[in-house]
Amino acid sequence: MAGLEVAAIIAVGSELLTPSRRDTNSAWLTSRLNELGVEVRSRTIAPDDLLDLAAAVRGALGRVDLLILTGGLGPTADDLTREVVAGVVGRPLVQDDRVLEGIRERFARRGVEMPAVNLKQALVPAGAVVLPNGAGTAPGLWIEVGAQTLVLLPGPPRELEPMFEALVAPRIAARTGGRRLRRRVVSVTGLSESQVEQIAQPIYGPLAGGPQPITTSILATPGRIELHLSAWGSDVDAIDRTLEAAVLELGTAIGPAVFSTDDSRLEQVIAAELSRQKLQLAVAESCTGGLLMGRLTDVPGSSAWLLGGLVAYDNRIKIEALGVTDALIAAHGAVSEPVAQAMAAGVRTRFGADLAVAITGIAGPTGGTPDKPVGTVVIAIDAAVPVVRTLRFAGTRPIVRELAVAAALEMLRRSVCPGARGPAAG
Repeated sequence: MAGLEVAAIIAVGSELLTPSRRDTNSAWLTSRLNELGVEVRSRTIAPDDLLDLAAAVRGALGRVDLLILTGGLGPTADDLTREVVAGVVGRPLVQDDRVLEGIRERFARRGVEMPAVNLKQALVPAGAVVLPNGAGTAPGLWIEVGAQTLVLLPGPPRELEPMFEALVAPRIAARTGGRRLRRRVVSVTGLSESQVEQIAQPIYGPLAGGPQPITTSILATPGRIELHLSAWGSDVDAIDRTLEAAVLELGTAIGPAVFSTDDSRLEQVIAAELSRQKLQLAVAESCTGGLLMGRLTDVPGSSAWLLGGLVAYDNRIKIEALGVTDALIAAHGAVSEPVAQAMAAGVRTRFGADLAVAITGIAGPTGGTPDKPVGTVVIAIDAAVPVVRTLRFAGTRPIVRELAVAAALEMLRRSVCPGARGPAAG
């Protein structure tokens, strides 16, 4: 029985090539396969087309040990996966009477006669192992062809995931020889992707060429840069020690801009520190319209350290609810450091919090001026050491709002986390 080390995934369905549907199965399967010791080399979406799907299957089989296909196992005319796979591997389709009886019984339990179209779901490539589906009518299939294995899984996640866990994962685990993938993520904020890359680049070479090679990659999202480190092997303890040393080296080089080495989100880091210090936070938002509160309340148990917040969008609400004066807005404008500071102080007083954060800005696409163009955002922290910053972000309205929230979280982190204190970078 051949070992399994390298895999490809093909998600079948023309609907997955439209803007309205996303392929979530492939990401989930990649994570599980990595945990089982299998490296995923490619993920493909193939339409419900005989020629295109056959080409995708042949191409994948030319480079991997394990090919997993999801979807296309239903009863309709455009469900082509089993037929295409049977043709590519040269196996005839034969009716499996036990599968057919199971489908009939499933319909009978609902008091419905099985439609004739469901007969095709009982067709199985000769020699395939049937994987029963406890949540639907489409069985999965395990097909071994020489040194290669093909696994056909139903498309709905509620059917795919339990089938994989119960019937596929144990078979794969038995054929990976104890090989496992270990990962670590170094998360950075307040620096650009190019700044992080410049610092980390000299470290990458020795990591890749060491006795336990480490693969590195960099991923940029709004307000966060991630350095992904991964290594394969059977000695998990040795891999973990090597990864920990690499994380420590990168963290030392990058400095306080590193906020997590365990894949925690920025709001989770802040939450842990506020809880440790028994501090309570209040929030005032204008241009972000509650997005910051949304990020903070995503953290379970946030009621222990987050008292509440206000979306003071109109100037009248800034005045009436937060105590910002008419004169201050008239003198400096709603998007200004004095107004942001007054908003933070006002919400802190109103809620009786230990510290507060306020955001005001011009998210666009209109409303900018030569002095305060679209993308101007002012963030203030009212705490033992007050902080206020004026920032300018480029991008669409959603991007400006996301970046403003990320910047506010970073300012909060530097205010409350002892190891991160100091002016934010960037």
